[in-house]
Amino acid sequence: MRANPKSLILELLLANGEKPLTAREAIHASALFRISESSLRVTLTRLSATGLIEAAGRGAYRLGPAAVDLAGDVATWRTLETRLRPWAGGYIVVHSGALGRSDRAALQRRERALQMLGFRVFERGLHIRPDNIEPDIDAVRQRLYRLGLDSEAAVFKASNFDAARESVVHQLWDGGALNRMYMQLNAQLETWLAGADQLALEVATRESFFMGGGAIRQLVFDPLLPEPLVDAAARHAFIQTVHRFDAAGRAIWQRFFASLADTPSPLPMAETTC
Repeated sequence: MRANPKSLILELLLANGEKPLTAREAIHASALFRISESSLRVTLTRLSATGLIEAAGRGAYRLGPAAVDLAGDVATWRTLETRLRPWAGGYIVVHSGALGRSDRAALQRRERALQMLGFRVFERGLHIRPDNIEPDIDAVRQRLYRLGLDSEAAVFKASNFDAARESVVHQLWDGGALNRMYMQLNAQLETWLAGADQLALEVATRESFFMGGGAIRQLVFDPLLPEPLVDAAARHAFIQTVHRFDAAGRAIWQRFFASLADTPSPLPMAETTC
């Protein structure tokens, strides 16, 4: 597997938190995934130009102002379970039928916001999900707007559907597939963690990036369905394992960067990347 240079840099910076990523670290990290130094430099220049990264001293980078929302979106996986509350059987509905569809960028932001909060198409112009996330409907509404939903979209509660429509709603999510995913990924991560100490450092670093990133993406876009639509215990076990895997992956990357002490430094980055 090969990493996309843009994704690699952004994910490393997201994992670094407040700590900048040096050019030296970026180049050696890219080499792990067979990304050429020239490709990396072009990527850094483009990310800088779009404001996704910015200079943090000579030859070092941190997330830029354009990545604030990205960082916030990704970080939500760490507090997923604190956003859940008991389900009383009602739903949250978004009406977007009156919104335009000619602006493709706005349409993509709208669809991504709805997807990230687990909404599914119920009827034309209507998206729906169980009312079991965030403290209240206003918190859901504001989160959707921050994620990219048009402020003109109506967000409201609904309940007491007739039996036929209630059945249709329940079929919008494949709870069985989600349960299998929770258990399979949990087992894969647990197995990898049990044998990680036997792996060469470069192999462990590379594999932890792919496996950890994939697991986190699953959580970022998890619909957070309530019982009985999914097995909440299986999801909880998976989330706990991802937390442990993330901690182990961070430690492995720290060891990898520490191992570069005796490695020749790369050439300084051109000023255009700052």
